Amino acid sequence: MDTHDYASVRYLVDDVDAAVEFYTTHLGFTVNMSAAPAFADVVRGHLRLLVSGEKSSGARATPPDLAASPGRNRIHLELDDLEAEIARLGEAGLTFVSDLVSGPGGSQILLADPSGNLIELFQPAARD
Repeated sequence: MDTHDYASVRYLVDDVDAAVEFYTTHLGFTVNMSAAPAFADVVRGHLRLLVSGEKSSGARATPPDLAASPGRNRIHLELDDLEAEIARLGEAGLTFVSDLVSGPGGSQILLADPSGNLIELFQPAARD
């Protein structure tokens, strides 16, 4: 796929290699390109996640007061069987940063990557 076919999100990370390992091992991303330790480009479907270490241009362009901590923004990954995914990731030793929450739109739980960036795992509610 051409990079114009992706929705791209940049996450500033403390360790590019650890981020690549986390996303590829646990969440089904594949490496599109790596220039570790500065930067890597991982993809899942049409999502292109740019993980940028402190030496990357993306990190250097971010004011220090904004780069100091992750925000509440997150990527949203839709799943067919959230409970099975929670069990699989728990067995892999990952810790969730929220409880499972359900509402009229579906169910979700939050996971953090090694740098504290949030990932929302979501299963839509069944529709009649």
